[in-house]
Amino acid sequence: MHWGLLTPTAGPVDVTVTGTGGRKRRQGIRVHRSTSLTAKAATIRQRIPTATPARTILDLRRVADRPTLERAIAQAEVLRLPIGNLPGLLHEPTRSELERRFVRLCGRHGLPKPEVNVRVGPYEVDFLWRDRKVIVETDGFATHGGRLAFERDKGRDGKLRMMGYSVQRFAYRHIVEQGGFVADVVQALLGAGRPPS
Repeated sequence: MHWGLLTPTAGPVDVTVTGTGGRKRRQGIRVHRSTSLTAKAATIRQRIPTATPARTILDLRRVADRPTLERAIAQAEVLRLPIGNLPGLLHEPTRSELERRFVRLCGRHGLPKPEVNVRVGPYEVDFLWRDRKVIVETDGFATHGGRLAFERDKGRDGKLRMMGYSVQRFAYRHIVEQGGFVADVVQALLGAGRPPS
């Protein structure tokens, strides 16, 4: 893929062109015709006319499975490509692969969907179940591994608890290698949380 959103695979190269004419068969190339590919949805990359990153994601949404689409979105975010907030796009407002893994973990284990990266008082929290007053923070070592971060997080958690919230932190290894444990802890917190009014 020309934007580097997915790892290249063996097989024909997919090319989209404007118009409604028939598909020409060429060795190693699969041609798609589009009536909705406009000049705004195209750009030049490495001297090759190319669909914009946002249009590429929209096209992928029609042909790729959910994990493949999520990988492409995550890579676009890592590369800081402009994909925008496209209507109907499978996209969680996460800021890291670890947060995306946690969202998928919640789905796999049937946990209620949390709010993602929202404010609670003066703080922005990773995940919130507002009606249960439960907060989950996902801590990668790169941003939470030092003494200053450790002390800041402890103080912040204490203030959130004073506001009536349960706060649970999970490390990368918990989420990646111990998904069942993480789901059990979150489920217990949600069960112990304040019932909906």
